[in-house]
Amino acid sequence: MSLTLLYRGKNVRFSMRLNKLHWLSAVLVFALLSGVIVHLLLSTDEKPVNKSNYLAGQSNDVPDNIVVDDIKDIKEVALKKQQITALTMKLAELQSHVLRLNALGERLADNANIPAQEFNFDQLPPRGGPTSTTSIISKKSFSQLLVEISQLEKSLDHEENQLHMLESLTLGHHIENTRYLSGRPITKGWLSSYFGMRKDPFNGRPAMHKGIDFAGKENGDIIATASGVVSWANKRYGYGELIEINHGDGLKTRYGHNKTLLVKVGDVVIKGQVIAKMGSTGRSTGPHVHYEILHNNKQVNPLKFVYRKAK
Repeated sequence: MSLTLLYRGKNVRFSMRLNKLHWLSAVLVFALLSGVIVHLLLSTDEKPVNKSNYLAGQSNDVPDNIVVDDIKDIKEVALKKQQITALTMKLAELQSHVLRLNALGERLADNANIPAQEFNFDQLPPRGGPTSTTSIISKKSFSQLLVEISQLEKSLDHEENQLHMLESLTLGHHIENTRYLSGRPITKGWLSSYFGMRKDPFNGRPAMHKGIDFAGKENGDIIATASGVVSWANKRYGYGELIEINHGDGLKTRYGHNKTLLVKVGDVVIKGQVIAKMGSTGRSTGPHVHYEILHNNKQVNPLKFVYRKAK
């Protein structure tokens, strides 16, 4: 079968005869073009999945076309990373506990005059001995490791508290010899107001002054007049920033109107230790320290203790 194409235009005549060979070539070209179009429509621009990148933690996005086994592997790797992070944090906490215990041990060894080489907390002691068969290390789960680490942490807390108590007892022996009240609560300054009735500096009316005042320069040193334990270190109405020290046998001292407090409640202080900086906080007209002595919670005249001879 043949087909003749005839075209007539202005002064132009064109004719073409198509035989079987021409038809076969046209079909083949059409089929090839159809295949190319279908391939282009079905193909995508997605890059091939690199499983190793996800397992190595280099990417957080999981493609839709990744297989189920690969997703499980990624989840296992992410879980292990979380476990390592948790163990690292626990290890840091234990290290801080050990550092505190070492500091306490060094102070106690120093107070007890123990030779430094016998209790060197900066390095491990020399060790040795005959070799022995290596024991088989049992495999433990992550939860078991966390439980054992928590138990070790509690044990370190208990030992730290015991060392604190031992330190307090050790310092307590020194307090017995230095809790004798005497001297002034300042290093520089002058006595500016006495104990007893006086004119109130704010309203001019007679008022009872239950301590004595020592004036001086702002930021001057305020010192403890005897050893003891700090029972108050905070603001109190009228006193401003106040420190109270318990010396035992019903005796307490108070140091008021401070600018800066250098001790806190529970601290053991020794005679002559700087505990605050002079200021004018609270009900005050200028830099000074209001000094009180209490016997069985009742204020007494501090003057006789100020001029008392030290032991």
